[in-house]
Amino acid sequence: MRYELFISLRYLKAKRKQIFISLITILSMAGVGLGAMALVVVLSVMSGFEEDLKTKILGTNAHLVIFQHGSPMRDYGEVSRKVEGTKGVVATTPFIFTQAMITSETNVLGVVLRGIDPNTAGRVINIENNLKKGSMDGLKREEGSSEPPGILVGKELAQTLGIMLGDAVVVVSPLGALAPMGTGPPMKKFRVSGIFDSGMYEYDTTLAYISLKSAQKFLAMDDSVSGVEVKVKDIYGVKEVAREIQKALGFPFWTKDWMQMNKSLFAALKLERTVMFIILVLIVLVAAFGIVSTLIMVVMEKNKDIAILKSMGAARKSIRRIFIFEGLIIGVVGTALGLIGGYVICMLLAKYQFISLPSDIYYISRLPVKMNGIDFFLVALAAIGISFLATLYPSWQASRLDPAVAIRYE
Repeated sequence: MRYELFISLRYLKAKRKQIFISLITILSMAGVGLGAMALVVVLSVMSGFEEDLKTKILGTNAHLVIFQHGSPMRDYGEVSRKVEGTKGVVATTPFIFTQAMITSETNVLGVVLRGIDPNTAGRVINIENNLKKGSMDGLKREEGSSEPPGILVGKELAQTLGIMLGDAVVVVSPLGALAPMGTGPPMKKFRVSGIFDSGMYEYDTTLAYISLKSAQKFLAMDDSVSGVEVKVKDIYGVKEVAREIQKALGFPFWTKDWMQMNKSLFAALKLERTVMFIILVLIVLVAAFGIVSTLIMVVMEKNKDIAILKSMGAARKSIRRIFIFEGLIIGVVGTALGLIGGYVICMLLAKYQFISLPSDIYYISRLPVKMNGIDFFLVALAAIGISFLATLYPSWQASRLDPAVAIRYE
C-alpha cells in the first residue's frame, strides 16, 4: 500500500479531538450517497416510464404506416404484397381512420374510429391482448346479418357512455354518403362486442374499432382504405425499412414511422430526463462542499503532521495525494452506498409497485422502473468526479504548508 493511502485511511479512522470534523465527514459521505441514490432512482423511473410508454404506444399503433398522396388507397392488396416482400417486415394490415360520434342512451362523445381487418390486424397491433371483455368475433360478422355489426370500445369510453358488453350504440360520421332520409350525416347502429384496456387513458377514452368492410360501407369508400399498417422486426431500424418500402412503391406513396408520429412526446421525455439529471447532480455538488469543509479542517488539525512529513522528505505531490485520497475515499464510499440504496429501492418499486398514479393525468397507473447499467455508470462517474474536484483546493493548500512555520515553537 502506498504510504499516502495508508495515512489517508489512518486520518479517517483515527479518533479526533474535534468530533465535529468526524460528523462533517459522515454527513459528506451521506450527502454523496443520497445524491447518487436519488439520481439512480429518478433515471431508472424515467427509463421505465419511457419504455412502458413506448410499449403501450406500439401495442396500439403500428411501427410504420403507408399512405397515398391526395386520395384513399385502392390497390392496397398489391401494396401489402410488395411491402411484405421487403426485408425486415413481419406483417401488414389495411386500415381506415376517421373521426365520428358515438351516441348511447345516456351520452354522446366524439371518437377516433378505426376500421380494421379482423383477420390480419392482430398480427400488427395487440388488440386481442388488450381485450378485457368480449372478443373480436363481432367484427367478423357479415354485413346484412340479423345482428348489427360489432364495435370495440375503450374501457374509459364505455364507462363515460354508460354502456356494457352487448349494448347497442349509434355511430354518426360527418363523412360518407348522405343519409337515406335526407341531408343529415350518415349513421349506423353497432353492437358492443368487446371492451379493451390499452393502459393509455387517452386511447381508452377516444378510440373505437369496427371491421374494415363496415367502415368502407359506412363511409361510402367502396374498396379503398386510408392506408396500410406495417410491423417490423427491429423497431429501431424502422427508418431503414421505410426507405426500402419507399423505393419499392415509389410515388404517390409515402411512409411515416412510429418515431415521427410520437416525435414530440419522446423528445419531451428525453429533455425531462436530461434536466432531472442536471438538477440531481446539484445534490452531489452540495455534498462536495462538505468534503471541502472536512478536508480544510483536517489540514488545519494536521498541520504538525504535514510539517513532520515534509521535513522527513515528503514531496508536495505526496502531501496532495494524502488529502486527495481521503476525499476520494469519502466520495467512493458514499457513491457505493448510494448505488446500492438506489438499486434496492428500484427493486422494491419494480416488485411491489407501491406508488400509484392517477391514470387520467398520466399515461400509466403505476410507477415503472427500468434499471440500465449505463445509468449506474454515469451516476458513479459524476459523483466520484465531483468528489475528486472537491479535494483539489484543500490538498493544494496542504502541500503549500511551510514546515518551519508549523513546528517553530515545538
